[in-house]
Amino acid sequence: MTVVGTGSQTVLRYGENPHQQAIFYGDLGECFDQLHGKEISYNNLVDIDASIELIREFNQTTFAIIKHTNVCGIAMREEVAEAWKYALAGDPESAFGGVLVCNSKIDAATAQAINEIFFEVLVAPSFQHEALAILKSKKNRILLQLKNSSTTLHVYKNAVNGTLQQGKDAQNFVKWEEVGGRESNEREKEDLVFANLICKHLKSNAIALIKNKQLIGKGCGQTSRVDATRQAIEKAKQFNFDLSGAVMASDAFFPFNDSIQLAHQSGVTAFIQPGGSIRDKDSIDYCVGNNLAMVMTGIRHFKH
Repeated sequence: MTVVGTGSQTVLRYGENPHQQAIFYGDLGECFDQLHGKEISYNNLVDIDASIELIREFNQTTFAIIKHTNVCGIAMREEVAEAWKYALAGDPESAFGGVLVCNSKIDAATAQAINEIFFEVLVAPSFQHEALAILKSKKNRILLQLKNSSTTLHVYKNAVNGTLQQGKDAQNFVKWEEVGGRESNEREKEDLVFANLICKHLKSNAIALIKNKQLIGKGCGQTSRVDATRQAIEKAKQFNFDLSGAVMASDAFFPFNDSIQLAHQSGVTAFIQPGGSIRDKDSIDYCVGNNLAMVMTGIRHFKH
């Protein structure tokens, strides 16, 4: 079964809301094959795009859950079923009705676990035959087999009676400058790299809390960085995560050290941020005075 809408124009059921008409221009068949499920909607496509952009950041087995273009659960593990288990545990409440994406083959054990929750879409590079049989038990569930198609180099957005174009945010960091009270240890380094990539795919202002390559708290779409930090900490506490030894990523610099203090008081021990504020010294001094690691990357990851 090939995905509906392989031509240059596809009329969708409706747009973001039922009263809005919507059309997709492009060839979905270049990106994936639809193996099962109902027609793909406007909102599905927006979340599918976000999920594909996110999962392409990782080479090791990773599972993620997307909700309204933000990642609400993600984990990297050796086995697919384990990656799913820890991705879901990050925020099982928000996972309801989400878009799931994995960069490895979905096996029967993973399919059985996934089958226990309601979700709209699952995107993966391949599926075991037994896994497909399990996942197809719900007739409307959309199953997409991702192709190795090249990703676009530009991003477009309509604004002020015209179109904006920009290059894709294709980097993680341009430098790794340890500026805190100590250098990050090896576990923290791995989590900081992971955290920075996830933060890049959250709406600004964005904060990501990571522990052992699992998203345990996030703050996104907030109008202040300290609010995003509060939201991330509260989300982690909601699901009883221990923040001791966790790391924190910020999509942009800290204008004050209030976010650093809040996170430290909750147990966070290492931070990653682009730097560039005239008050960078405030955050650096706090980390130095409290023996915390802080990395400055030299690159901002705003996502509006």
